[in-house]
Amino acid sequence: MRICLFVCLLSICPAEEPVNVRLKIEHKPSIAGKSKDWDWWHARTAAVPQTDTHGAFLLTTMSESGRYVSHDFHDIFQMVSHDHGQSWTKPAVVEPLKRRKLSNGYEVAAGDMWPTWHAKSGKVLITGKTFNFENGKKENNRLEQVSWAVLDPATMKWSQLQFLELPEKDHSGAPIIACNAGNNQRVDLPNGDILLPIRYWRNPGRNYVTAVARCSFDGTTLKYVNHGTEMTIESNRGLYEPSLTEFKGAFFLTMRADKSGWVARSSDGQTFEPIQEWKFDDGRLLGSYNTQQHWITTSSGLFLVYTRRGADNDHIFRHRAPLFIAQVDPATLRVIRKSERILLPENQATLGNSGICRVSDTESWVTCGEGLLRLGERKKELNKVLFVKVTEVE
Repeated sequence: MRICLFVCLLSICPAEEPVNVRLKIEHKPSIAGKSKDWDWWHARTAAVPQTDTHGAFLLTTMSESGRYVSHDFHDIFQMVSHDHGQSWTKPAVVEPLKRRKLSNGYEVAAGDMWPTWHAKSGKVLITGKTFNFENGKKENNRLEQVSWAVLDPATMKWSQLQFLELPEKDHSGAPIIACNAGNNQRVDLPNGDILLPIRYWRNPGRNYVTAVARCSFDGTTLKYVNHGTEMTIESNRGLYEPSLTEFKGAFFLTMRADKSGWVARSSDGQTFEPIQEWKFDDGRLLGSYNTQQHWITTSSGLFLVYTRRGADNDHIFRHRAPLFIAQVDPATLRVIRKSERILLPENQATLGNSGICRVSDTESWVTCGEGLLRLGERKKELNKVLFVKVTEVE
């Protein structure tokens, strides 16, 4: 009887409201694009701390992407900053991650990459996917793989692009097809294991299933160990481009879908509660759709970075600008509307393909390559790689 009463009281009493966390938003110097025919796309940053073998620096990687054909991804470039983002080295191609032609006529490009410092090994591990083009032109989505490579900060040398070996079937017995980790924010555990969000098809219909794979990583080799709850929706392309974070002992997963965004919570980072559609705390839909959302965590707050409808932005492709940040209630999984702020204002470019770099418990950086593509008033201009420093204010 006491247990029943306790449960009833829990269902009646409202959850404690999260503490309002104040943020300082600082725009840092941007980097100009390569040419009017190319954008720097999928730009993301890793913060490398000082060690006995090297000094501290920021590393930004980005994809050389043509504007005139969808998914015209080519080589991966990098820039380095030794003064905390005040200046950057000239973009330089990463030779082991260049687009390459195979003997079967396919051209393979690493893409949707996300570099992150791996503290246990002292290396930078970049993860993403492959784009596969028959005769260099026609994309074959079925050949996608989870791609990864390693940077040794002591030598600044990259490993060759490698691919994660996965089981042939998932928990349901269905085949794992076209698995990749493109644009996915991961969590590194204290023992060095990695919780890497992935997505795949169960059939050729391109309806994505999302899960979180636990992987081991010794600084040289990334190995699949297992994966947890398999999540999807039956409509359109399912759930994809998942991003994971940890906050106060719980794990949170945000997922893209064609018509909306979705979120789920877990106690271990792999076994998730039922998914929920992203909403504001007033019950209205968030309005983020067909693009990525990512996380910023501070010592005190959980935040979502996203784009959405309803911001005088109907002229922007898929409403992918401006780029917003807002605090999330970890109990209700709702976005707190009054906390919403603009990280990057709309300037005739898409801003949906952003990345988060967590520097400390109080500081994170948002990196975003503008998407000019062949649309909008600025389509003949150079795009920019934009940087925003986000700091928790006491």
